[in-house]
Amino acid sequence: MSEALLLLQKYWKHETFRTPQEEIIQSVLDGNDTFALLPTGGGKSVCFQIPALLLNGICLVVSPLIALMKDQVQNLQSRNIKAIALTGGVSQDEVIDILDNCQFGNYKFLYLSPERLQHDWIVERLKQLPINLIAIDEAHCVSQWGHDFRPAYLKISELKTAFPKTPFLALTATATKRVQEDICKNLALENPQFFTKSFTRENLAYHVIKTEDKLFKIQQILTKNPQSSIIYVRNRKSCIETSQQLNQLGFSTTFYHGGLPAKEKEKNMQSWLENKSQVIVATNAFGMGIDKSDVKTVIHIQLPENIENYYQEAGRAGRNGEKAFGIILTNSGDIDFTKRQFLDVLPDKKFVRDVYVKLNNYFRIAYGEGFNESFAFNLNQFCSHYNFPILKAFNSLQFLDRQGILTFQSESSEKISLQFIIPSKEVIRYISLHPHDEPIITTILRTYSGIFDVETTINPHLVAKKSNTTEAAVEKVIDQLAESQCIILHAKNNDSSITFNEVREDDLTINRVAKFLAHQNQLKQDQFQSVIDYISNEDSCKNKLLLAYFEEITEEDCGICSYCFSKKKSNPKENTELILQLLQKDNLSSREIENSLQISPEATIFALQLLLEHHKIAINSYNQYYLL
Repeated sequence: MSEALLLLQKYWKHETFRTPQEEIIQSVLDGNDTFALLPTGGGKSVCFQIPALLLNGICLVVSPLIALMKDQVQNLQSRNIKAIALTGGVSQDEVIDILDNCQFGNYKFLYLSPERLQHDWIVERLKQLPINLIAIDEAHCVSQWGHDFRPAYLKISELKTAFPKTPFLALTATATKRVQEDICKNLALENPQFFTKSFTRENLAYHVIKTEDKLFKIQQILTKNPQSSIIYVRNRKSCIETSQQLNQLGFSTTFYHGGLPAKEKEKNMQSWLENKSQVIVATNAFGMGIDKSDVKTVIHIQLPENIENYYQEAGRAGRNGEKAFGIILTNSGDIDFTKRQFLDVLPDKKFVRDVYVKLNNYFRIAYGEGFNESFAFNLNQFCSHYNFPILKAFNSLQFLDRQGILTFQSESSEKISLQFIIPSKEVIRYISLHPHDEPIITTILRTYSGIFDVETTINPHLVAKKSNTTEAAVEKVIDQLAESQCIILHAKNNDSSITFNEVREDDLTINRVAKFLAHQNQLKQDQFQSVIDYISNEDSCKNKLLLAYFEEITEEDCGICSYCFSKKKSNPKENTELILQLLQKDNLSSREIENSLQISPEATIFALQLLLEHHKIAINSYNQYYLL
């Protein structure tokens, strides 16, 4: 048995690799630059984590997703594997501490955002590390033709000069041929070994269902399939409202969006992971790093922005190999509504500049200042202050984030400030009565001078790190100090945070990235048109349409999508006979007939019209059909 397989069994509790994980791992161990295209659920992280454990030194993982980095670091730490992340918003002193830990602390994984590579001194420090592998996650971000282009990814290729003998592993879940070529070119991969896995998911049935009553259709789907489900919506309001509606209908439902406090996110997530909640209603903030194998249905009740996102989100269903469903519910107004909500709020250069300048003014940042400064941020308050439309401002901040100009974390954060209101000798007495709290309290006192004189904002994560404990333990001690009236404590919730990664330069900054903005806006329009084509096409297998988008051609229909299902159920004669059999038992509405026979609304109406024309049935005052 190979060493790689032994590690898989020891740390991940899987008996065998999925195709082509083992081949990718061997390519890396052989020292080859490697490109791996593994659709969502294909187990990309194992492909760099296992070879990194087998090789001497530390693996450098470049990833644009802070939430995913944190999740993977926590997962590795839970397996007693030493891993650490270098994200935005970390002070220079903390960065130095992290890199020192990597150099002298026997760490196996260092995760960092691509923006960090724009700082030469960090690259110089990286050169001092015994890096055994450089893994580039979400590698499509390096291509301007990818759905999430980030110019900071272009700096990764410079690591080739610093680490000429270190293998590069580029990983992505969604990339067309054009994007694949762009990735290899822009990362300067040398004779890369290619590994691609088919986008076909044989057990996943893609359905596009037209309905004017989406809630009723969801009720039908969840009743018929009472297993674990995800419902994707486009905004936080829909998230909460849909969850409440489903709870009122008797389904156990929770919700998840980027604005929830961390504790509530964790509680709701665990409720769903442990199957205490059948359904989780979520925005696209949910899903990265989630590997729940028994998800039966993924339902989109609003149109996705692009096929790439839809494929990844729908692909969270059926990872256990059993039949599952990826469903889009759509009605006659969806396309125009989504255009207004998505395309009409794409910002132009002038608007992005206005947002950037006003953001700097809002935080009182002078020209040439602001580098690495972080602020708690409330988007609604900012937009209200400057009369900006919220969605357009949000898209502008996302663009600035992807260009590496700032880091915009659209998630709830809690700003904790406190002041000691007892003399220092009373603090010593308190510590003597609570000796287990001493490391945390003394760390706070040493880190924040003046905390006896003024209310001071503290960073629980930093305190936890310095006192070698957890954030939860720090917060518990702080709460106990407040209850004992040793401190004044204030906690203020904010829906996001902003970290400036560059000094303020206004026009110089915006002019540098304006060409990317125009290109990305056009790409988003083209990608949304592909979504329209996908939902509107009633003449082709849905699986074939998805595969064709990713330039994978197949001649055979899947046999289980909404198109293939409608072909099986489109025999009008058979449908009329089935309706007549149903009406022998009871009078039924068209919806009840459609639900009983599991045929499309169009097929139901057509069959009913045939029976009405031939005077086989009639309709009563309750809109029920009955036999004549």
